[in-house]
Amino acid sequence: MSVVASSVDGVAVAYARQGVGEPTLVFIHGLAGDRTDFEGQMSHFAASHRVVAVDLPGNGESGRDRGEWTMAAYGGDVASVADELGLDDMILVGHSLGGDVSVEAALRLGDRVRGLVWVSSYRSLGNPKSVEQVEEWLAPFRSDFVSASEDLVRRNFGPNADPDLVERVVAKITAADPEIVVAVLAAEQRNEPAVLAALDQIAVPVVAINPDFKPIDESSFASHHVELVVMSGVGHFVMMEDPDTFNHHLTSIVATLAAPA
Repeated sequence: MSVVASSVDGVAVAYARQGVGEPTLVFIHGLAGDRTDFEGQMSHFAASHRVVAVDLPGNGESGRDRGEWTMAAYGGDVASVADELGLDDMILVGHSLGGDVSVEAALRLGDRVRGLVWVSSYRSLGNPKSVEQVEEWLAPFRSDFVSASEDLVRRNFGPNADPDLVERVVAKITAADPEIVVAVLAAEQRNEPAVLAALDQIAVPVVAINPDFKPIDESSFASHHVELVVMSGVGHFVMMEDPDTFNHHLTSIVATLAAPA
């Protein structure tokens, strides 16, 4: 069952919460996802932590009445949920573009955030796409949204993924509002410079959990002080493809981030 907060621009932000215990884990889904993408984490970590999963506007049960879709606005949505719940001790866990959103939220939440966990958000850091590259990447989504979206999802699952899971995720993205998804994609594809600038401001640890199914520029993570944890045998949707292994890694990361300084 969801609860609804209101973002600073008046858009309804739905979220679910369970459990007790600090720090609170706040889960932020990726493109065209929703809070159910983290069901395997909510049920697991609620035994020891308060857990919150957000439907970013344009997705799930949240509102769709927004004029401009940006990572900054999404960061404000997460901050609005944290304010609504009075959270002052958090770890933000973001899948894919949810990693970008976690950075924007951390800028707003300050020392209420202990650390960020990026889940398959970047494969390298410090080499952002040019305007021309972004437009070329977006072109198939603008010309045939359903085909491009289905292709994006299918090629980002690992070889051992559950076929039923693949079909569920395909169905979710192809049923989404094309105008919103393309606008969000455009914002996310252009956002790396803002993320890199923000990493120098937020002053909290960042840990990335990445699959190894595509090359990872490990040195670029190290140069930006992002710790890297690599999972094998999975694709982009790591927390859904292998929740047990993912939860094991996240448990260790949370323990480290929650340890007294």
